[in-house]
Amino acid sequence: MKRAMAAVAATIAGVAWLVTFRVTPHARPVAAVPPAGQPAPDATATPSQASSPDAAAPTPTPTPVPTNRPANGTFTGADIPTRFGDVQVRIVIVSGRVTDVSTLRMPNDRARSEEITQYVTPVLRSEAIQAQSARIDVISGATFTSEAYAESLDDALRQDHLG
Repeated sequence: MKRAMAAVAATIAGVAWLVTFRVTPHARPVAAVPPAGQPAPDATATPSQASSPDAAAPTPTPTPVPTNRPANGTFTGADIPTRFGDVQVRIVIVSGRVTDVSTLRMPNDRARSEEITQYVTPVLRSEAIQAQSARIDVISGATFTSEAYAESLDDALRQDHLG
């Protein structure tokens, strides 16, 4: 019983210490970072060994950036087969943003599939536009359709370099 009381007391003291512990920032000297393309100065160099301020430093040449910018337009995702029917979407991109997602194919060969499609299509569309990606939530009861929708959406986004 004494051990249990000691353990409880130690635990309470430890928790109290953690709650009241404050981190104080300490200023540390930061080493100077040389500009890109220039070697770091030698820490042991004497002033006579260091480069003179009159020496012309080479100017770095700008590296061209690849232009994988999203284009405006309409992009159709892959036709993804599921056990309940095919799923395929088409997206509209304006200024690099998904502004509309329409379904070209959704499961509808059975009455239950048609019912689920009518329910999940607007929800998936809203999720896709809000997320601006294929990372959308799977809808319970329509797992296969949701996953296929996301896969087709991802394919369309990759066509526009957004995925």
